[in-house]
Amino acid sequence: MKNSEITGLSKEELVAKIAEEKENLSKLKFAHTISAIENPSRIAKVRKDIARLNTALTQVKNTESATETK
Repeated sequence: MKNSEITGLSKEELVAKIAEEKENLSKLKFAHTISAIENPSRIAKVRKDIARLNTALTQVKNTESATETK
C-alpha cells in the first residue's frame, strides 16, 4: 500500500484497514508456521503497511486535536 493511498483515507477507514491488515498478518503467520509460504517477505511487507497505517492514524488524530484546541 502506497503512502498516497493511505493519506486519502479517513479516520474510520484507517481503523478498518488496520484491523483488516492485522487479520491478514495473523493468517500469513499461521500459514507460514504450518508450511513455508511462497514469499515469506510478504509478512514483513504487511507489518510495514500496518505501521504506516498506524502512523497516518496518529497524524489524523493529532490534526483533529490541534484544530479542536484552537
